[in-house]
Amino acid sequence: MRLESLVESSRRVADSSGRLDKIGLLAECLRDAGPAEAALVVSWLSGELRQSKAGLGPAAIRAAWPDTAAPASTLTLAEVDQVFGRIAGARGKGSGAEKVRELGGLLVRATRPEQDFLARLVFGELRQGALEGVLADAVARAAGVAAGEVRRAAMHAGNLGEVAAAALGGGVPALRAFGVQLFRPLQPMLAQPAESVDGAIALLHEAAFDYKLDGARVQVHKQGDDVRVYSRLLNEVTVAVPELVERVRLLPARELVLDGEAIVLRADGAPEPFQVTMRRFGRRLDVERLRAELPLATLFFDLLYLEGETLLDRSARERFTALRDQLPPEQQVPRLITASTAEAAAFLEQARAAGHEGLVAKSLDAGYDAGKRGGAWLKLKQADTLDLVVLAAEWGNGRRQGWLSNLHLGARDPASNSFVMLGKTFKGLTDATLKWQTRELLAREIGREGRIVHVRPELVVEIAFEGLQASSRYPGGLALRFARVKRYRSDKRADEADTIDRVRALQRA
Repeated sequence: MRLESLVESSRRVADSSGRLDKIGLLAECLRDAGPAEAALVVSWLSGELRQSKAGLGPAAIRAAWPDTAAPASTLTLAEVDQVFGRIAGARGKGSGAEKVRELGGLLVRATRPEQDFLARLVFGELRQGALEGVLADAVARAAGVAAGEVRRAAMHAGNLGEVAAAALGGGVPALRAFGVQLFRPLQPMLAQPAESVDGAIALLHEAAFDYKLDGARVQVHKQGDDVRVYSRLLNEVTVAVPELVERVRLLPARELVLDGEAIVLRADGAPEPFQVTMRRFGRRLDVERLRAELPLATLFFDLLYLEGETLLDRSARERFTALRDQLPPEQQVPRLITASTAEAAAFLEQARAAGHEGLVAKSLDAGYDAGKRGGAWLKLKQADTLDLVVLAAEWGNGRRQGWLSNLHLGARDPASNSFVMLGKTFKGLTDATLKWQTRELLAREIGREGRIVHVRPELVVEIAFEGLQASSRYPGGLALRFARVKRYRSDKRADEADTIDRVRALQRA
């Protein structure tokens, strides 16, 4: 497939405002690509390089940018992908210059529209409304299969591109071949906010109430003595958590997949701050020293696979019973099953008194809906924080001179696949955080305006605030009051940040 065809499809999708129109245009593009290149089309139209760690920053783009463009398109998707593969594979001394040479050689062969497309793809700024749900429906239409078949396969595969190739190449039989496979992580099931215990009981009736831990979500796969651990973003982190591996290796089951949280606890059982737990996942060196300094507890709350059988379609009641039978109590999250509002409210206060965030209420009749944020899981915590995306930052003054300080914060707008600014804050930032965020934001820089550095919307930060107020200053009509940084959410992607609809619901509450 020619790159110009994909670029034109991207433009047409961006210009289309209707979901059904977008699906039709994407389906047409996928049919043109066929099974061989469907995974590339899905990846690029999702705004992601297949080589997620190509190591190309703003300086490399500027150095590689040509003064001219090709008069006509000659590039194919396969050729472009091969170049990015070589760029991602460049290592060692001189690799930076090699990456620039490869990128420059690619860009000089591209037309102006293709250059723009590739630059936005590298920067993470390629947004034309091709969200995963829209792309999944487009894959279904292109392959002539039910959307549910595509979504089920994607749930198991954790990769829509792989599913698209299978759907276009083999239809429903190929899609149904996707199942739980050990050492291929599943997308985690997610919770949506609930305002109160009363509301959760009204929706779910009798439910399981789990402590909501402020730790790192982990998915653990075991086959005999082979144990591997995956993060919330499906990255393997086994080497960083040896004590977790050792505990799971001792469990009696030969094959299983567990869902839970790893967390650093103090001597009295209270949780350390989230940033402390995340120190265990940020390094590949000094693991034993960190293990001694910050030992991890692991509390599991779900069992997804056991002895060759998937449990995803089983009710939560059945899964929780199986989990209880397989794990010792100290490795299970504190849980209360009740239909009593009073009992659930008391359990919520118990969780908070122990230093945890709150509770997650879970329907006992629901299956495990991997990758979805549905009404079967409801999180109950203090409604005074939002997970927002950093859109820009301003250079600091005084003792913060030389550091990026004042953050521009945005909520996600799924309707336009963009972000709505809600305000700024420089409060709550330690010197260590200032140093870290300056480095990370500059690596994501896409432009400057005076003292403001605009960045790719990738970093998610949890913001505490004391209310919302109407504002004519910001496009969403709302602004945060007394906002302060609580922590960076390195375990979350930007497409998992809170939405502007969620913010408006808080304003109405």
